[in-house]
Amino acid sequence: MYEASFVPSLFAGLADHLVEAASIAPGQRVLDVACGTGIVARVAADRAGEQGRVTGLDLNDAMLTVARRIRPDLDWRQGDAASLPFSDGSFDVVLCQSGLMFLPDVGGAVREMARVAADGGTVGAQVWSSLDRQSGIQPLAEGVARHAGRDSVDLISTYFRLGDRDRFTAHFAAAGLRVTSVRAIPVILRAPSIDAYVTTEVESTPLVSRISDDVYARIREDARTGLAPFCDPAGELALPLEAYLVVARKG
Repeated sequence: MYEASFVPSLFAGLADHLVEAASIAPGQRVLDVACGTGIVARVAADRAGEQGRVTGLDLNDAMLTVARRIRPDLDWRQGDAASLPFSDGSFDVVLCQSGLMFLPDVGGAVREMARVAADGGTVGAQVWSSLDRQSGIQPLAEGVARHAGRDSVDLISTYFRLGDRDRFTAHFAAAGLRVTSVRAIPVILRAPSIDAYVTTEVESTPLVSRISDDVYARIREDARTGLAPFCDPAGELALPLEAYLVVARKG
């Protein structure tokens, strides 16, 4: 579901932005941390070319199974972003797209990314702006809170917990990196309908296992009303979101 729904509608475009911001050049060694099904690694491989070396790492072997099927020529590793299984200075570019917000120790993960980056190398990350800046998400979050409880909102809003840019970039400075750019990226998340979007959002998170069919139906009904302003006459949904990119240099 992640590869079929989220990658083409959202993460492929963001991968282009992240790889471009990192200025990946032919022949470079690139690591994609918390790679999921590997969209950043795939875009980076196109930039690094045949002489480059691109590695994707994720803790979830199911994600890696999809990644290996799509690009069997790339190096896919199962491992923990909190303790990267690579030597110091192994990569010219180290990237992480929409992954750091899921880690309990964000600062530790950034230090690991800095450790495996070569001197003069680049470390880049994409995360999401705070929930209060996400007008397209708020109607669904409000419906979840109303019908499943305020605590349940955390299951669909974890994405936005690193939205404070000053606090987030401080992790890079603490890891000995020099932040060279912080840039907001407006994003449109498209779905064929509100129902399709709600299905993807709920059923690709732990929320689906914690709510009854009745609660799910009421959340869906609220979403149909709250998200209607973001639909075109044919019912296709275009949700405005905001991400941001941080790019830093080592040394």
